[in-house]
Amino acid sequence: MDSLRTPPIGFAHRGARAHAPENTVEAFVLALKLGATGIESDVWLTADGVPVLDHDGVVRVGLRRRPIGDVARSALPAHVPALADLYERCGTDFDLSLDVKDHAAAPAVVAVAREAGGDAPARLWLCHPDWQRAAAWRALCDDVKLVDSTRWRRIKEGGERRAASLADAGVDAVNLHHSDWSGGLVALFHRFERYCLGWDAQFERVLTGLLGMGIDGVFSDHVDRMMDAIAAHVR
Repeated sequence: MDSLRTPPIGFAHRGARAHAPENTVEAFVLALKLGATGIESDVWLTADGVPVLDHDGVVRVGLRRRPIGDVARSALPAHVPALADLYERCGTDFDLSLDVKDHAAAPAVVAVAREAGGDAPARLWLCHPDWQRAAAWRALCDDVKLVDSTRWRRIKEGGERRAASLADAGVDAVNLHHSDWSGGLVALFHRFERYCLGWDAQFERVLTGLLGMGIDGVFSDHVDRMMDAIAAHVR
C-alpha cells in the first residue's frame, strides 16, 4: 500500500537510543549520521521558560530529584539539552517529533523552531494524547504538524469519526503503537489525508509490516535497522 510520504520518515526514538545515551546531543548527532531522517524526543519547559529535551521531566539537582519545571536552565545537568542546542548542532534538515509533556512548552518550541530558520517549523511534529489540545496549537503556526498520539483502545468513537474530527480540526497525523495498526486502518486515515505514524518499531518484521501497510513514519531505537527497512521498502 502507498504512503502519503515517500519515503516514510525514520524517526530516531530519543536519538540513537540503541547506540548512545538517550536524549543527548551526542545521540541526536549519531542518529543523523546513521541515516535517520527524523529525531524524536520529549520536551519540557524549565523554570525560566527554556524548552529542553528529556523523557521523564525529573532531574537530579544536588541530592534531590526535582521536576524540570522547577529548575532553571543553568542548573540542569549538563547532559540535558535545550531544543536550541539540538538545532545548533544538527541544523534543520530533518523532521523533529516532540511529545509535548509540558503544555506550556508549545509556544516556546515553535519560537525556537522559527529562530532556527530553514524548514524547521514545517518539519516540526508536535504530539499530544489529547488531540483537541494539539488542535489549539494550530494558532501558533500554520506550518507545524500536529499529531494525535494515542492508542486504538482510546478511540471510543471509532476510526472514521476520529479521522474526520482530526481533519476538521487541522490535526495532521495520528500516532499509534505498531500493534494497533492494520492496512485497513491506515487506508481509512489516508482517505482523510491524515498521516499515519507507528511507534515502538524495534524489529525488522515490525518495520516491514508497518511499511507494507503504507505507514508514513516509524519510530525506532535502532536507527540502522529502521533505515535499512525503509531503504528496502522504497526500492
